[in-house]
Amino acid sequence: MPDEDLIELKFRLYDGTDIGPIRYSASSTVAMLKERIISEWPRDKKIIPKVANDVKLISAGKVLENNTTIAQCRSPFGELPSGVVTMHVVVQPSLTKTKTEKKVDKLPKKSACSCSIL
Repeated sequence: MPDEDLIELKFRLYDGTDIGPIRYSASSTVAMLKERIISEWPRDKKIIPKVANDVKLISAGKVLENNTTIAQCRSPFGELPSGVVTMHVVVQPSLTKTKTEKKVDKLPKKSACSCSIL
């Protein structure tokens, strides 16, 4: 791989710590990045993602889709020579989603609709 095709990325976790910087090919997908993040995740954290769908990557204020390549999601200011692009990592385990959905279903239903006939 030519050196100019490599992009240096670091991933900022929820507590301000970083994974990286690590060099990736511009053709690497977001799904590949997520797998690498999970494999390098510090084990001393309270929240540890188990699968790639538990992780969301945010770059330049946008949540990145799994099938997007790094080249497609680079922001214009990421073009700086020898610059490191920082992506933010949000962990949202699927177990938390199911618990939240169940809590919503158990809430009593309130009727907020009223009709008036004049």
